[in-house]
Amino acid sequence: MIILFDLDGTIIDSTEAILESFHHTFDIHQVIHASDENIKALIGYPLDVMFERLGVSESQKWDFVATYKEHYRKISTQKTLLLDYAREAIEKASEFAILGIVTTKTAEYSTILMEYFELMHYFKVLIGREDVVNPKPHAEPILKAIEILGDTTKDIWMIGDTKLDIICAENAGVNSIGVLSGYDDYETLKKHTNMIFNDVLEAVNFLKNRKI
Repeated sequence: MIILFDLDGTIIDSTEAILESFHHTFDIHQVIHASDENIKALIGYPLDVMFERLGVSESQKWDFVATYKEHYRKISTQKTLLLDYAREAIEKASEFAILGIVTTKTAEYSTILMEYFELMHYFKVLIGREDVVNPKPHAEPILKAIEILGDTTKDIWMIGDTKLDIICAENAGVNSIGVLSGYDDYETLKKHTNMIFNDVLEAVNFLKNRKI
């Protein structure tokens, strides 16, 4: 079995770091701040898409992304938390499955965070924003993870907290599980999958029992 995990809202809570980095960026570029609610509603999308949807022009968005990343890099480990049960879930999943991470976060910073939490060694692959041309909900991130793992014959599952994760899995032809520990609510996830659990540990326990 292969289990691919999203990061934000699935394994980690980096809401504080994300919001601070957005507001820092708006300050630096001297534009009106988006509300926390509007920013949080877009978490899961790539940064360039988030800035565009928050009103930043096409010509300026990459400057905003660069400013954001510079600040986020400085604060990410101090202002990111592991979600409840995430460590236990990953440790348990590693006992019966090959694990990977598929995220729209920058792979470099994602790796730093996983190493900071001493979890990176459980994962055989990590696909971030810079590793693909087409991020979630396109199939490419999952398909690239599977290609790197080199085995498409296994039972493959994507676990994530937003519709982007579920649609990405559907587009890639793999199974999906939604979790309620992140940014999309039950009704949103229910439109795309019948497999919904409260958190990643519940999802992993389901997969373990299913395997048995």
